[in-house]
Amino acid sequence: MKEEILKFFSGEALDDQETLEKYSRDASVFHITPKIVLYPKDSEDIKKLVVWVSENKEKYSNLSITCRSAGTDMSGGAIGESIILDFTKYMNKLISFDSKKMQITAMPGMFYRDFEKITLEKGLILPCYTASKSLNTIGGMYGNNSAGERTLKYGKTENYILEAKVIMADGEERIIKPLDSKGLTGKLKQKDFEGKVYFEMNDLLTENMEEIKNARPKVHKNSAGYYLWNVINEGVFDLNKILVGSQGTLGIVTEITFRLVPEKKYSKLVAIFMKDLKPLGDLVDEILKHSPETLETYDDKTMKLAVRFFPDFLKNRGVWGMLKFMWSFLPEFKMMLTGGFPKMILLAEFSGEHEEDVHQKCSKLVDSIAHFKLKTHITSSEIEAEKYWDVRRESFSLLRKHVSGKKTAPFIDDIIVRPEFLPVFLPELNKLLSKYDLTYTIAGHAGDGNFHIIPLMDFKRADTAQIIFDLSDKVYDLVVKYEGSITAEHNDGIIRTPYLDKMFNAKILTLFYGVKAIFDPLNIFNPGKKVPIPNGVGTRGYIKEHILKE
Repeated sequence: MKEEILKFFSGEALDDQETLEKYSRDASVFHITPKIVLYPKDSEDIKKLVVWVSENKEKYSNLSITCRSAGTDMSGGAIGESIILDFTKYMNKLISFDSKKMQITAMPGMFYRDFEKITLEKGLILPCYTASKSLNTIGGMYGNNSAGERTLKYGKTENYILEAKVIMADGEERIIKPLDSKGLTGKLKQKDFEGKVYFEMNDLLTENMEEIKNARPKVHKNSAGYYLWNVINEGVFDLNKILVGSQGTLGIVTEITFRLVPEKKYSKLVAIFMKDLKPLGDLVDEILKHSPETLETYDDKTMKLAVRFFPDFLKNRGVWGMLKFMWSFLPEFKMMLTGGFPKMILLAEFSGEHEEDVHQKCSKLVDSIAHFKLKTHITSSEIEAEKYWDVRRESFSLLRKHVSGKKTAPFIDDIIVRPEFLPVFLPELNKLLSKYDLTYTIAGHAGDGNFHIIPLMDFKRADTAQIIFDLSDKVYDLVVKYEGSITAEHNDGIIRTPYLDKMFNAKILTLFYGVKAIFDPLNIFNPGKKVPIPNGVGTRGYIKEHILKE
């Protein structure tokens, strides 16, 4: 296979054991070894590869392409058994940046940390960045429809896509952007593969509009299934709305143009410490009345983990920065020594153009929640606020790096219900989790009702897979009971595709299959994610067979 590919492929191709082992993992619970890893130089490489894969499907069994950049996906979306296409080596560049128009175009392999440095120099930001923003790429954000701490106010990645270049299943690269009725009519008349996609998608959506509308999850954000309900909106037809969050199952994005927003000059946090979770739902309702930029949360286990592995937070800060950061953590060290850690910490952030106005917003919130009789603290500096964000953003990484004998097991890691259900939902959730001997952390976006639960598990145990199945069934049933989604922002991948039938009826699942068939008739793009392959990828049997064994 390698020799054949290198006849037309100008990038690199590796199939040595060390490389294949490296790419057999992402941040999920799976180990799946590919056949080859490719590093494309440009879109021409990818176009030729797509044509070659289509022409050789019969010659090589299970031939397919799985796109990958940073490999931070927790669902198994960035691993596969055939070809892995890694964009980070060459297709990682800035294409253009127009600060006056507040838009930027870049390749999918560009790391968000590099992307953000460029935008912040002009006072602009892409506000849908993730908690793993120091690690992830913008291609992964497009593929997963990523969201993060600012989603409460600013929404998800799909809200910031102006246009994208996408290579479709025929090997041709097209510009995908919003179309008015005239633009759509022109696409429908095209006698090529792109025209066929627009024609069949328009039919599928318009003929099933009522069912699609009723199936839309009733939560602030959702990553489950294909976003059928997003494509047609107020007379605009935009295929990016279904390509974003499709995990590379419908095509391969090669360039993305984002809309940016101004970054406000000042921000402050109100840290709220809860020893009892019963009033959480009412507390969140009260906080949301003040319209914070963000409302994040993490539990006592997460905070204790941060204190335990404190040296990680001191790296690359310099002597003075290290001393200031250590000093800011003194209250937390005292809490740990006296056993007075709160059960949960909420972070409400307010931003603005004037520091005094921001402080007033924080003070008004503190006054309005005084009747809850909770300890609160308004941060006085960026250093102090940074420590709370570092704990929130780095908790998953700390678990992965430091806990010996057990591994992080993200499988119920992204559940969401509407905040009004939290007072009844959370006690039932804790009751379910308490039946299993698990160590886990909880962090997430309290303003959305979105929680990330990361257990630590021993994958050498024979019953680990069964525990994952049992808990997934029970937790997802609970989520559906309260009209939520099994994944708010981490997507389906391998781990959640088998559970989509809990959220969607047979009709909607059939439409998902229809979407896949329209865009990818030969099933060459990241198969088994979103739409399962019978007895293969995307089934419980496949999960059991490919789950980590060490």
